[in-house]
Parts: sequence; structure tokens; C-alpha cells
Amino acid sequence: MDTLPLKHTKWSDRLAFDMALMLEGSGETLDEVKDRHNVTASDLLVFNKDKVFLKKVESYRDEVREKGMTFKLKARAQAEELLTTSWTLIHSPDVSAAVKADLIKSTVKWGGLEPKNEVNTEGAGGGVKITINLGGQDHTASVIDHEPLDEIHSDVQGAEDGHLLDAGGM
Repeated sequence: MDTLPLKHTKWSDRLAFDMALMLEGSGETLDEVKDRHNVTASDLLVFNKDKVFLKKVESYRDEVREKGMTFKLKARAQAEELLTTSWTLIHSPDVSAAVKADLIKSTVKWGGLEPKNEVNTEGAGGGVKITINLGGQDHTASVIDHEPLDEIHSDVQGAEDGHLLDAGGM
């Protein structure tokens, strides 16, 4: 079983980041980038035709121009590279279940995939909740449960498109 993360492209975000730094004059030379990422000049010509790669490089360039080389930008690039290490650890039989669970939870959190904490998940199936404040009067709340009617009322019959204004001469 292949336990390596899927690679949809031959380039990585880190290569795009390093290319952006090089183009902005803040990083390594082109030869150093090619050596570090083990890519050839012909690979770079192919990447240069990839709209996604170009967009990623331009995004990093904009960020470098606007913010400079910030700690946050470096940490984000490093975190993206560490996802491969996390993937390897999660799929390794030598790693404890607790460590795997923590890595999975962290990845879900970093990816923004955690469920939103809803105050009231009771009516999660939809519906409407109406609160009426009567100006400081202390009244007990009343809850009215009602299911939608499947029948068509006589005053809206004839509205083929579902618009009330078209029905019954309204």
C-alpha cells in the first residue's frame, strides 16, 4: 500500500515560494533553487506554463513585496512542508495511536475543517427561530413547534411558478 501523500504536480508550494523569493531578489540563485528542488531548466519551462504554479508564485511575490520576509510567511512555508512528515508519521505502524490522533486533529484544525460550534444545534435541520422582545417585560418564553403544510392554500392556487404575486389576482 502506498502511504505517501498524493502529488498532483511535479512542483511543490515550497518550490513556488523559493522561486518567488529568487524573483524578488531575496532568496537563492536560480541554480541553487534548481539544485535544492532537484529540477532541471526544462522542468522550470514546463512549470512556467502551469497557470496554478504561476498564480502561486505571484501570490508569494505579492506577499513578499507587501510584508517582506515575515516570520509568519516562513512558518507557513515550513508548515506546508511538514505536512509530508505528518502524513508519514500518521501512516507509520511504529507511531502510537495517540500521536497519530493528535496529528490528525492538528491537520484538521490547520485546514479549517473543524465543525463550527453552534450555540443551538437542536434545530440543525433548518427552520426559523423568532425572538420578540416586548421592551423589558419579564415573560416566559413559549416554543411553538410546527411542521410545514404540504397542502396548497386556495389563495395561492394557480401560481405555477410559486410566486404569490402571480396567484389569484394578487
